[in-house]
Amino acid sequence: MQRRAQREQRDQRAKRLHRVLVCAAAVPVMLVAAGCSSDSGSGDSTDKAAKAAASASASPSPTVEAAAYGKLPEPCKALSKKTLKDLVPEGKSGKEGKSDDISTRGNCSWNSLDNNGVKGSQFRWLNVSMLRFESDVARGPADKLAQEYFEKQVQDAQATEGAKSTKSEPVPGTGDEATAVRYELKKKEGTFKQQTVVARVENVVVTIDFNGAGLAGDKSPSADDLMKDAKKAAKEAVAAVSEANGAGGGKASGAPSKSPSGSPSKSASKDASDEPSGGASKSPSKKPASKS
Repeated sequence: MQRRAQREQRDQRAKRLHRVLVCAAAVPVMLVAAGCSSDSGSGDSTDKAAKAAASASASPSPTVEAAAYGKLPEPCKALSKKTLKDLVPEGKSGKEGKSDDISTRGNCSWNSLDNNGVKGSQFRWLNVSMLRFESDVARGPADKLAQEYFEKQVQDAQATEGAKSTKSEPVPGTGDEATAVRYELKKKEGTFKQQTVVARVENVVVTIDFNGAGLAGDKSPSADDLMKDAKKAAKEAVAAVSEANGAGGGKASGAPSKSPSGSPSKSASKDASDEPSGGASKSPSKKPASKS
């Protein structure tokens, strides 16, 4: 009996020792597994961060199509001597308006008074203004910005305060798009007949303001004749813009470009919504359009 009890005690000790050894062997395995799991997670995060950085560097920066035209002609030389002689026969040298950047904004005006003494006199006033836009990533391509300004110029002319008998019509064959607006303004000196032609060629907007009146009892000029002259001047000014930028053929002759639809440079963008001033404010026949 005593031997049997001793064997049982030895067996129990052996079993306990076996369990201890098994547990001791299992601990390193668990640690190794945990270590592998931790390394794997760190590696995934690093890979994801690397892929994200590579993707960000591969994404292209925002771009916008460059402006077609980079400069403007001298405004007082945009019209030929013959055209000036026809429109403002008594006009001397044009008066150029001030501009902080002649490559983006310019205008020139002429006055003409044909005095016939007691028979009255004929007054004419002509103004040429040009505004060039530059492409801007935030605002859009230059020709689109020019198109928006073109539309605003037309709307301003149509909404001139005190205007009577206002009419508008498209002007084909002048730049990419052009619109003529005519109306009458009654002043104490007489009735002034105003013709405004707004044209866009690429990223440049050209505005021709031309008016005439018969003063001191002289008869009023023909609105149709004045409009014909204004359209001629607009087409010539558009051609001057194209020629100043080395463009010829269709552009120089006033034909539309292939892309019928550009932000002014920093100096012009400050007041791009305002019609260039200069001689316009001195004309007795045209009141500046309200600015928006």
